[in-house]
Amino acid sequence: MAKKPSIHAYSDRTAFERLMVLMATLVRYPGVGECKIKESEKHRNALDAVRAKVLELGSEFQWPPDYPAPATLRKDLETLRDYKILDRRMYRWGYYLGTGAMTLEELQVALHALASQAQYQANPIARRVYQQVSKRLRGLDVEAQGKLFYPVRSHLNRTIVETDPEHLRGSRRDTLFAQLDRLETAILDGQAVELSRSLDLYGRDRYGSTRIWPLQLIYHDIAWYLVYEYVETGQLAVSRLNRFRNYCRFLNQQRPLTIQEQRLEAAHGLLENGWGLYLGELDEQQAELNGTLEPISVKVRFFPPVVNFILEGERRHPHQHIKLGPKDRQGEHQYVDYSLPLPERSLEEFLLWVNRYTDRAKILAPESLAQRHLQSAINLLARYSSTRDRE
Repeated sequence: MAKKPSIHAYSDRTAFERLMVLMATLVRYPGVGECKIKESEKHRNALDAVRAKVLELGSEFQWPPDYPAPATLRKDLETLRDYKILDRRMYRWGYYLGTGAMTLEELQVALHALASQAQYQANPIARRVYQQVSKRLRGLDVEAQGKLFYPVRSHLNRTIVETDPEHLRGSRRDTLFAQLDRLETAILDGQAVELSRSLDLYGRDRYGSTRIWPLQLIYHDIAWYLVYEYVETGQLAVSRLNRFRNYCRFLNQQRPLTIQEQRLEAAHGLLENGWGLYLGELDEQQAELNGTLEPISVKVRFFPPVVNFILEGERRHPHQHIKLGPKDRQGEHQYVDYSLPLPERSLEEFLLWVNRYTDRAKILAPESLAQRHLQSAINLLARYSSTRDRE
């Protein structure tokens, strides 16, 4: 004789749909039901906030206006706890289901990267997201004994300019950081924009309005930069965000995201071939991307005590070559030769890198770059010898 089936509490279609809508609500609105908005405020009923969203979503199923009742919703939340979909703890900073598309370990890695961008690279969007997520996950961090937010890895390169739109508003430093939301939308929508440049520190007279296709925001060394393509010429460029004004106007020009990706890939190809962020003029770029531009062979000899620092940089440049010099009586290399092919556009930034090693570096090729390096040393000596500049 067949066993008589037991009737489940959610066997009724309406009850089952109600539970599904509750789960859908927690997925769609992670953090819903925050017990208090600020530390100084009194607690409020978290269930009210959850119920408001459930009622909103339930209206799509033609439910009665006040369905479900608070007591019913409380029972449904308890059911989710019974099935381990929600943990048995307080969700003081809002309900959420699991860790979304990630495992707990993957979530930790993502949180570390987000925390670094929020704190050191001063990304205002990352800061806002991290503050929200870290509040939401406080209970989970308690269960993990504080390990969830411990910064096992961090990227300490710190921006040297103000990036927070709230701090920039109304000041002389009012910059493009105040338009990041619009700029990111333009990137993903393939939307051409008009920006206004306020600073040109390289003497190329590029001031005022400019029409571009924004491609990517990148962080490099000490600041945030924008990778973009000029609308009129197709020339690729990289510029500091803070050197543009607080102005971003959408133009009546759009293109597919596939084109955005292709042009971004071309920009990164130029970055990989070169040294630094300057991508050169249009004719140089076209020749380089077509493979018809002959690179310049650059060679620098480094001396102790920086030899080991140079040897340490195995991945400093994808096309580098390092040759060891002879050893002295102590078994240490007397010098090391560092060579690589570079486009002419990158020689200025490469020279700036060599200059950081002062008298521990000597440029062997090309001769023109060696003479510039020597002249810098002569100018430095003259600077220190001048009685006028001693105070």
